[in-house]
Amino acid sequence: MLPTKRLSNWLSRLSNRNAAREYYLTDIVSLAIKDGVRINTVAPNTQWEIHGVNSQRQLAELERNLQMETACRLLDTGVHLADPSRVDVRGELRCGQDVRIDVNCVFEGDVKLGSRVEIGANCVIRNATIATGTKVAPFTMIDDARIGAHCVIGPFARIRPLTELADAVHIGNFVEVKASDIGKGSKANHLTYIGDSKVGRNVNVGAGTITCNYDGANKYRTVIEDDVFIGSDTQLIAPVTVRRGATIGAGSTITKEAPVNQLTLSRARQISISNWKRPRKKAKGR
Repeated sequence: MLPTKRLSNWLSRLSNRNAAREYYLTDIVSLAIKDGVRINTVAPNTQWEIHGVNSQRQLAELERNLQMETACRLLDTGVHLADPSRVDVRGELRCGQDVRIDVNCVFEGDVKLGSRVEIGANCVIRNATIATGTKVAPFTMIDDARIGAHCVIGPFARIRPLTELADAVHIGNFVEVKASDIGKGSKANHLTYIGDSKVGRNVNVGAGTITCNYDGANKYRTVIEDDVFIGSDTQLIAPVTVRRGATIGAGSTITKEAPVNQLTLSRARQISISNWKRPRKKAKGR
């Protein structure tokens, strides 16, 4: 530790009168001794901790040393790492028992994994809590969220900030969830966006469903109560509520409240035009 009041003075007195014509921070020690300041020494735990860094290559080598040390600590606590040389912890990672982490995963900030959690390859998890038995499939991003127990997330899912998933929730491929609470046993398995929403228990959200929560200036909430079934390719125009047990027909655009236990749908009438001919390209002139 350096006394702050003296540091600015010592920095101003550093010189580059040496063979390399470089300024060395370590010269501060000799300046401190000249000024009669007591020097306390600390022994490093490993040699690489005191290596110098003069290039991007050296910096990368030290980073890999640090990451390998972190990986070894995780292994010693019983965490299964598919390849200890291919995991990055950029913060604090706390794990329960029998946690499994595949290759190329990045953990940032404060991350807590419950017992028997499985993290697939190439995931990025930041400031998140993931409870017991949850499986996160490859290429999933989880940011500032709380995930319940025995959930299935991904692959290619994105869980954005202020999201909370209850137990046994399924969030599938190419599904994005933002600032939403999703109740126990609910599922959104394909190609869906859920934003600024409160979703109840045992809700099935069909493929291609989106909550239209933004009008270009303000954001609005969607409420989906328990036991709702939402058909594929549905647009829910917020603010809107879908009441308990309702079913939404596929391809609907919902702008008004959907009543309890009723089928609600909105579709244009399908027509077929006879004698219609598909346009053809005009022949190019010679």
